[in-house]
Amino acid sequence: MTDSSAKPILHFVHGNSFPSGTYRMFLDALRPFYDVHATDMVGHDPAYPVTDGWKYLVQELIDTLAAQYKEPVILVGHSLGGILCLMAARARPDLVRCVVVLDSPVVAGWRAMLLRVFKFFGLDKKFSPARFSEKRRHIWKDEEAAYQHFASKEMFAIWPPQVLRDYMRAGLKSHPDGVTLRFTREVETAIYRSLPDGLGRLLTRPPSVPIGFVGGTESIECRQAGPHATKKLMGDNYVLIPGGHLIPMEVPLQTAAAVLAMLARFHLPKLTNS
Repeated sequence: MTDSSAKPILHFVHGNSFPSGTYRMFLDALRPFYDVHATDMVGHDPAYPVTDGWKYLVQELIDTLAAQYKEPVILVGHSLGGILCLMAARARPDLVRCVVVLDSPVVAGWRAMLLRVFKFFGLDKKFSPARFSEKRRHIWKDEEAAYQHFASKEMFAIWPPQVLRDYMRAGLKSHPDGVTLRFTREVETAIYRSLPDGLGRLLTRPPSVPIGFVGGTESIECRQAGPHATKKLMGDNYVLIPGGHLIPMEVPLQTAAAVLAMLARFHLPKLTNS
């Protein structure tokens, strides 16, 4: 049970393969105004396995909210986490004050139908990050070697160095040969390959709480999903900021500012720092 606080409670859910500690800079920018909590690592509790459509991952979030908090909370989620937040809010609006998703596009319409066909025939892996994640390097001699490996990759090189250091601290654990990823390749791949293809139901029966979207102008994931369904669901609460799919890591302070502004739209203004 959380301690009582004058600040509204905000619960954060991370994106696929990135434990919540990776988002320290982003979350720290929210802490002066909100009582921030986070799901450490989705998909690794055997009681909530990864299955098609993420049914049990949604239930894990619902059970966490019901067990930890005495009142409805603000949900903020990135990518995978954003979709889980939307689905949890739709199923249990009594547990949620509002939702802000970070670059979590809604796959609906013909794209959802195509995804369903690809999954049926086992072709989905060819068109998703799963084709990379299942073979991702996951063991290094030490944390510094892991840091240098990721820093050499284009996707990670644009992160502020401290964010990448946070990823190393949050994302690595000891291994007989050095260090390895806490978030396993197997779970990461399973999550990619079980992307919900029924998100169109969010359009016909959306969550009954305020919802908003903050995305990156250069997000490949949003471009692939198309903006129509997400814009239709979010209405006026659809905002883009400069960056890609990983905006909470690429531009953590700008992303936090956009989240604070979105919450102000929901009449949840920033509290004074106390």
